[in-house]
Amino acid sequence: MLGQYVRQFCEKLVRRQPLEPRDGSEIPTPHLNTLNLVLFGVNTPKARVYILAGAVAVYVAGPAIIISFLVVALFAVLCAICFAEFGARVPRSGSVYLYSYVTMGQLYAFITGWTLILHLGVATAYLTRAWSYTFDSLIGNHISQMLEGTFSEHMPCSWPHTQTVAVVLVLLMAGLLILGVQVTELVAKVSIGFNVLLLSFMILSGFIKGDRHKWELTEQDYKLATSGSSDSIGQERFVPFGFEGILQGAAMPFYSFFGLNAIVTTANMRSIDWSLGIFISSCFLAYSGVSAALTLMVPYYQIHPYSPLPQAFHHVGWAPAGYFVAVVILCALFYRSVSKLSLHVPSDLIGAMAEDGLLFQGLSQVYARRGTPIVAILVSATLSGITAVLFEIFHLVELLSVGALLVYFLVAFSVLVLRYQPDQNFSKKEKAEEEIEMEPIVGASPLESVPEAGTSNPLKSLCDPISTTPTLKSGQIVYGCAFLLVLLLTILSLLLALWPSRVFSGDPGFTAGAVLLLLLIAGITAIIWRQPQNPSPLPFRVPALPVLSVLSIFVTVYLMMQLSSVTWAQFGIWNAIGLAIYFGYGIRHSPEFKSDPQQQRSVSRPWMNTPLVLNPLKHRK
Repeated sequence: MLGQYVRQFCEKLVRRQPLEPRDGSEIPTPHLNTLNLVLFGVNTPKARVYILAGAVAVYVAGPAIIISFLVVALFAVLCAICFAEFGARVPRSGSVYLYSYVTMGQLYAFITGWTLILHLGVATAYLTRAWSYTFDSLIGNHISQMLEGTFSEHMPCSWPHTQTVAVVLVLLMAGLLILGVQVTELVAKVSIGFNVLLLSFMILSGFIKGDRHKWELTEQDYKLATSGSSDSIGQERFVPFGFEGILQGAAMPFYSFFGLNAIVTTANMRSIDWSLGIFISSCFLAYSGVSAALTLMVPYYQIHPYSPLPQAFHHVGWAPAGYFVAVVILCALFYRSVSKLSLHVPSDLIGAMAEDGLLFQGLSQVYARRGTPIVAILVSATLSGITAVLFEIFHLVELLSVGALLVYFLVAFSVLVLRYQPDQNFSKKEKAEEEIEMEPIVGASPLESVPEAGTSNPLKSLCDPISTTPTLKSGQIVYGCAFLLVLLLTILSLLLALWPSRVFSGDPGFTAGAVLLLLLIAGITAIIWRQPQNPSPLPFRVPALPVLSVLSIFVTVYLMMQLSSVTWAQFGIWNAIGLAIYFGYGIRHSPEFKSDPQQQRSVSRPWMNTPLVLNPLKHRK
C-alpha cells in the first residue's frame, strides 16, 4: 500500500498538461524579419545597461566588464540553442511555464513559474529603483534631501529615500494596469528610436572624450584619487578584480539576455540560428559599447553605481549632455515601467498558475469592467514594492540573475532528457485518442505482455542498447544519468567557485577531486550518448547532443555559484515558500488530477487576447 501511494504521488508530480485545440479567434504569432530582430536586440538593454554597467564596473569587474559581457554572450549562445529546441517541441506560442507544464510535468512547471514570478517582480523593482535614482540625480538630489529632512528623525536607521519614489511608481504602474491603460504603437516606436539614439550617442562620446589611460590606472592613481586610501585596486590595471571578478561580472548581468525566449516564439524556426545570432550580437555590442565608453570617460572606482551615464558626462565637463542623457533614460525607463512588460507579465503568469490550480484560485479573479486580473496585479505590485524597499540595486541584480540562470538551467535539463524519451502527444485530443486505442493493451494480462528487449542485462543496456528508438527503459536511464550529472556538476562548480587557486595550483586533494569529477561526468555523458534518440522531426534540434546540453547546464550552475551567499539565502527562502504553497495547496487543487475531464482547464487565459508570451512585441491581427 505504501509503495502504491508513493507511486501515485510521484505520478502527480510529473503529470503533464495537454494542449487545448487552437481557437479560431487566437491571433497567430507573427514572424520577425531581420530588421525587427536587430531593433529588438538593440531595444532590449534599456534600463539594464543604463544602471547595470555602473554597478558591475564599480563593485565587481572594473574595466574588464567588457570581457564579462563577452563571456555572457558566449554562454547565452548555448542557452539560446537549448531554448530553441525546447520551444520547438510545443506547437504553440507561450511562456517557459507553459512549455514546462506540457513537456516535463506539474512540479517542474511550478518551479519554473515560481522562479519567473520572482524574476519578473524583482525586474519591476529594479526598474523603479533605477528611475528614482536617475530622477533624483537629475534634479540635484532634492527629493532625497527633502525626505531626509522630513523623516530622518522618525526613522530608527538610515533610509534610502529614493525607495519612496520607487514605491510610488509601483503603485502608479499597478493603477494604470488595472484600468487597462495600454501603450500605443507610436509610443513604442518613439521609445525604440530614443533608445538607439542614446546608445549611439553614449558610444560616440566615449571615443571622443574617453582616455585610454583610464584602462591603465596604477596604484598611485588610485591613491591620489582617494586621498591616500590604503585600499588596493589590484595588480592588473585592466582587470583589477582578477579572473574571479570577470566571472562574477558575467554571472550578474546574465539576466540581461532573458529576451531569448521572445526571439524563439517570434522568429521563423527555419532561420532560428540567424535570429538568435543577430539578437545576441546586438545586445553584446550595446552592452560592451556603453561599458567601454563609460570606463574610458571615468575611472571605474569613480563611476556612480546608480546613475553612471549622466554622472559620466558631468565628470568630463559635458553637463548639458548629462541632463539630456538623464531625460532620455527617464523616458525609456518610464515607458518600460508602464508598458505591458512590467507588472503585466508577472500578473498574467500568476493568474495562469492560479487558473491551473497551482496557486490560490482567487488570484485568477478578473476585473469584469476592464478585463484585467486585478488580484494578480495587486500581488505583483506588492512583491515589487517590498523588494524595491528592502534591497539595493546591486542585490536586485543578483536576484534577477539567479532567477534567469535557474530558468535556463531547467530548459537545458529538459532538452537533455526529452530528446531521449519515446514519442509524446502534447495535444489533448490526440492524447485522448491514444488512450482509447491503448485500452485493450492496458486490460491485457501481465503474462501476455512482451518484455522489453535487453532487460536481462542491465549493464549492456547502458552501453549498447538493442533498440534503435527510445523505450521506456532507455528514457528512465537518461533521467537517472541526467540527475546524477547535475549533482556532479554542482560539486565541480562549487570547487571551482570557492577554491579555484587550490584546484589549479596542483593541491593534491582538490586537483584529484576535480579530475575524478570530470572523469565521472565524461563517463555518464557517454552513457547518455549511447542511448537512442527520438527521431521525430523538429523545426530545430540542438546539435552535438548531449555535449552542448551538458555544457549549458555546467555554465548555468557555475555562474549561479558565483553569486553571493546572501542572494542564495534569499532565493532559498522564496523557493521554500513556493514549495510549501505547492505541496499544501497546489498539488491537491490542480484540475489535471481530477478524474472528470470536463473539469480540465484550457491553456488560454480569459483576460488575454493572445497566448501567455514573455514577449515585448505585440501580437496583432
